[in-house]
Amino acid sequence: MTTKTDLTEDEWSRLLRGPLVAGLAISIADPGGPIEATKETIATIRVMTSPPTDEQLLADIAGEIKRLAERRENPFGDLRVEGGAMASQHVLDELRAIDVVLRTKVDEAEAEAYRGWLLAAAQASAEAAKEGGFLGIAAKRVSEGEADMLERLRDALGMASQVTPGLE
Repeated sequence: MTTKTDLTEDEWSRLLRGPLVAGLAISIADPGGPIEATKETIATIRVMTSPPTDEQLLADIAGEIKRLAERRENPFGDLRVEGGAMASQHVLDELRAIDVVLRTKVDEAEAEAYRGWLLAAAQASAEAAKEGGFLGIAAKRVSEGEADMLERLRDALGMASQVTPGLE
């Protein structure tokens, strides 16, 4: 079992913001309007405050995220993602750095559960708002840009490729 004391402050900060970074990656991949961004953010927050497994590390991280929210503190910590063409590369680099922490410091079962949690946050963000079309007509649940980013997230986390639900 991995605990906060097994990690440096930087490593812990990375793991704390990981689910939010995964959701942000989707928003960056196919930027929409403010309503789409809000739906994507809410979906990500729902997942990041409710881990899909009972692994203690995930519960500890979710609890810390909730405490940060209650104190109205920024869960991104010192991470700054600039807009533009480099934004998606920046979030993917952050997820690769998280994967290094998972591979070197975290129990294997917890690391796999955490990777799944990140992917669930990204998937929830991708499915939160329909993309394209006109007034919802001919819109897709998951856009091609979002599906591409989901694949890039899997790659950054060393996970096998899968078909993305909702992409039609």
